[in-house]
Amino acid sequence: MNAVRIPRPIGRPRQRPAALAGDKGYSYPRIRHWLRRHGIQAVIPLRSDQAARHRGRPPELDRDAYRRRSVIECCMSWLKECRRLATRFEKLARNYLAMVKVAIIQRYLRILFSDGT
Repeated sequence: MNAVRIPRPIGRPRQRPAALAGDKGYSYPRIRHWLRRHGIQAVIPLRSDQAARHRGRPPELDRDAYRRRSVIECCMSWLKECRRLATRFEKLARNYLAMVKVAIIQRYLRILFSDGT
């Protein structure tokens, strides 16, 4: 989270997002507490075992924001199609980032020059 830089029209970039979306695997009190302490809205549904034991009002879930998570999930699945990225052939972070960029460029070119679109 410390590496996040969100550009703004004026001034320096923000370092904290307004909201963080995650699946049920991230539904832990420690994570929710950290997000609350840093002023970040948690868009994480409750796990079924937590919903049964939860006292009081359950945390609200912004369903529209949670649905927008699918864009990221699709992007990650596209990147996992590249065997080089999925098996992490590149050990250095800068080389791995370069391969991620090449994979994204390849994906865009495939979409741009396909006959189906």
